[in-house]
Amino acid sequence: MKIVIRSAAIIFSLLLTACGGKEEKKKDDFNINREKTKTEKPAETAPTTSAVPASKRIDLENKGVGPVTSVTLAPDIDQALAKKGEEVYTQMCLACHKTDKKFIGPAPTGILKRRSPEWVMNMILNPEVMIKEDPLAKELMAEFNGAPMANQGLTEDQARSVLEFFRTLE
Repeated sequence: MKIVIRSAAIIFSLLLTACGGKEEKKKDDFNINREKTKTEKPAETAPTTSAVPASKRIDLENKGVGPVTSVTLAPDIDQALAKKGEEVYTQMCLACHKTDKKFIGPAPTGILKRRSPEWVMNMILNPEVMIKEDPLAKELMAEFNGAPMANQGLTEDQARSVLEFFRTLE
């Protein structure tokens, strides 16, 4: 038994000696200096930068890219349609968009003062293509940390009801 304890103690002390106390010495005669090279994106894919963030910029002329080319809004809000839109928004959009503050995506409050109804509907219906082809959508994605809007698979009628709900958030 004494031999086993002595052997274990010797092995343990050899392991400690072999593993500890070793310092790497820096050699002064060998240095590598690397410079990080900056690669620029092609001009067509780089979003335009502006002093005003994309989420605050007003662009009522841009209709976006997608199936919606024209939307006529009645002077009065259709409350029944807005109610349906609120239900769709709560179910499909609320995870990323808070109505009155910036979250994962921009807040929809006052969106129709900054964007055309067609642009809003195309963004709801066709976010992948909008992010690829619409300069404003590209800038919004960059502003919101590169988080692209997910396509929720809404119908045009559902998107129109969400748009009507947005009118109530003015």
